[in-house]
Amino acid sequence: MAITRIDVGPRMSEAVIHGNTVYLAGQVGEPGASITDQTKQVLAAIDALLAKAGTDKTKILMAQIWLADIADFAAMNAVWDSWVPQGHTPARATGESKLAAPEYKVEIIITAAID
Repeated sequence: MAITRIDVGPRMSEAVIHGNTVYLAGQVGEPGASITDQTKQVLAAIDALLAKAGTDKTKILMAQIWLADIADFAAMNAVWDSWVPQGHTPARATGESKLAAPEYKVEIIITAAID
């Protein structure tokens, strides 16, 4: 079975397709932006990568969300809830973690199906 890589860089690819599954790298927003703005930026990046892979957010299987501060949970969820398609909500886990740079407030990792 072939492996297709999208937006390949020297360290990682932004997405990898194997079979009918696409695995997205963790997406982050603009450093220093608010949790609301970073979440919107991340979700827009996810939409764009899913489109490049030939799928969309209705096919998301799993979302892993990392927050630098769990106190941002409600603000992140407010953006997430308006973005995620009702009836197509994925399995999801959210946790608090030190992210790659202190200016990042949220990182989201997605696994999705491709028809």
